[in-house]
Amino acid sequence: MYLGTALSSEVARNAGTAYLHYFSFMLCFAALVLERKLLKVDPKREEAIAMVATDIVYGVAALTLLLTGILRVFYFGEGVQFYTENPLFWLKIGTFLTVGGISLYPTITYILWAIPLTKGELPNVSESLVKRLAIAINIELVGFAVIPLLATLMARGVGL
Repeated sequence: MYLGTALSSEVARNAGTAYLHYFSFMLCFAALVLERKLLKVDPKREEAIAMVATDIVYGVAALTLLLTGILRVFYFGEGVQFYTENPLFWLKIGTFLTVGGISLYPTITYILWAIPLTKGELPNVSESLVKRLAIAINIELVGFAVIPLLATLMARGVGL
């Protein structure tokens, strides 16, 4: 069976980094969708724990996405110059950082939920808090929907 290019260690590292980058992105998006779906006034204990756990998954995936993105720019992508000279790259980075900044509000909220949860108590989740968290998560979802558009445009040389 002929597979074309041999799977050298360099190809494996490059493909593995790209795969982890894409998978992390999908995991971030999925975690945000789940957070949005779980969000409600006065959640049950299991639902509140699920929110906290989902945000942890989101955070780990976002960090992995950032680290693999850096690796792709410097070692496994088109070369640093290809990215840094493209304004769409900076828009993509700015969008990611904006989403990351906005995500601090839900994350801090969920950390504060963990305190009563560890004591067997439920967090106080008001309707106004749910509305604020929903707005933050919706903005994050829009940001994460824009990032692949920017990436596909960049891959086709738009912005150079």
